[in-house]
Amino acid sequence: MKFAVIQTGGKQYKVREGDTIEIERLKASAVSSEVVFEKVLLVADDGKVQLGSPTLTGVVVKGVLQAEVRGPKIRVMKFKSKVRHRRVTGHRQKHSQVLIQSIGEGKKVALKTEEKAKTKAKRATRKKNE
Repeated sequence: MKFAVIQTGGKQYKVREGDTIEIERLKASAVSSEVVFEKVLLVADDGKVQLGSPTLTGVVVKGVLQAEVRGPKIRVMKFKSKVRHRRVTGHRQKHSQVLIQSIGEGKKVALKTEEKAKTKAKRATRKKNE
């Protein structure tokens, strides 16, 4: 059974093809648009495990944004003793529901990351020479 571990919103998720995950809200994404997760930490397929350090290059997880929902309400109470100060506020975090479609390789992403690494290396050598 093929699965992957991705990172998004500062959290890590174990996903399989066909899973629906609820993640922190994705900015500027319309419902039923394609979502590509480039930060893939691990891919396992029938005993073959690929582990990134920290991420795998050339591997992407693709999904479709299904809906934007709100999480459960969290109540926050502030209390100060002896001064009769009490405040109760609430918060509901926005989440995106994503249907995972495929776990595989993305050639374009791999080229982009290689180009970024090359430009970073060039900038580092320029700074050392100055």
